[in-house]
Amino acid sequence: MLADYLSSMQAKTFSKLSGIELADMQIPEGSITDTTLWTGSRNLDQVVDFICKMLPTLHTRLMQKPKSKGAPTLIFVAGAALRVADITRILKDKRLRGEKGGEVAKLFARHFKLEEHVAYLKRTKIAAAVGTPGRLGKLLCDTDALSTSAMTHIILDVSYRDAKKRTLLDMSETRDEVFKVVLGAPKVLQGLKEGKIQLVLL
Repeated sequence: MLADYLSSMQAKTFSKLSGIELADMQIPEGSITDTTLWTGSRNLDQVVDFICKMLPTLHTRLMQKPKSKGAPTLIFVAGAALRVADITRILKDKRLRGEKGGEVAKLFARHFKLEEHVAYLKRTKIAAAVGTPGRLGKLLCDTDALSTSAMTHIILDVSYRDAKKRTLLDMSETRDEVFKVVLGAPKVLQGLKEGKIQLVLL
């Protein structure tokens, strides 16, 4: 069901591709984490519990000290800068990061130049990167500052609705960025296809 939903959203982004070309871009069902057993809310106040209970591997990795700079285990994709800031605060919770966990990077274009984020990532060991799809995509596709070498999970903030009741994948601009430059970034897509990266819909 989740795979079908993602495929339908992806088809909207790549509407000009043939069925065969689209199949090449599809995320395998085995790389999409089934979180249907989660009965709690998917609001931010439940995110820590959600990760601890539904994504134990991710929780363990967030508690560990990152080995490399700019190589998070988690990318968390949100639709707007304010939402990114809110999620970043939640992910800094000691229950997730313990005492050794790496930094949580806050990545969006408002107030921050791309070069600033590149410099920050190249000097910082981060456990998680939270960002808008546009900025994450630029870092993944146009720089070598955001590495996928340690990446195990990508969370899409799809249950959140903005003031106009739109989700991350309802808005064509953010949807296109999610599929073209985040999930479609060559190393990310390869990781998803190989089962090294799990995609989670919050």
